[in-house]
Amino acid sequence: MQRPELHEHIITTAGNLFYLNGYNSTGINEIVDKCGIAKATLYSHFKSKEDICIAYLQQRHDQLLDSLKSFVSKRKAGKNQLLAIFDYLRDLYREENFQGCWGLKTFGELAPTQKKIIGVIQKNKKELLLYLGEVVGENIINVSKAEIEKISGGIYLLYESAITESHLFKNDWPIYMAKNMAPSLFANSQVK
Repeated sequence: MQRPELHEHIITTAGNLFYLNGYNSTGINEIVDKCGIAKATLYSHFKSKEDICIAYLQQRHDQLLDSLKSFVSKRKAGKNQLLAIFDYLRDLYREENFQGCWGLKTFGELAPTQKKIIGVIQKNKKELLLYLGEVVGENIINVSKAEIEKISGGIYLLYESAITESHLFKNDWPIYMAKNMAPSLFANSQVK
């Protein structure tokens, strides 16, 4: 395996372990075993477990945004694009081993002193929120910046609660409820 491929293999393998078993419950030896590499090889790619976690969080976030943007762009403009994140989440929920949000799952295990990882999670969540703002701005006519922030913030909060609650209850009713509540956020707006 070439160095870039091995680097990605380590991130993906460790990430799957973090997502399924938890960040704190996954040790370096387990990552090394699952990757089928020597410990020295792992450390030639990453200085620490924290660095692996940061790479994993960024990899998952980048994949989510790329996939979500593609998903939304294939929807008809207007209400369909504004609500697409909930349909996307429904598809995520139906995947094998759905464990909720990898960022919040990791965050729940962190001590307040683990500021680097916390910072990455916050940055990723802000990027998702900004993207939702773009979707709102593109699909609602004559909307102010304040209104974009209000609507996209509401969609974001409904999405975040839906992903957490669907994992908690092992059911997709929170996703459907969030999707049904979301139109009230832009009911008084002129949607394309």
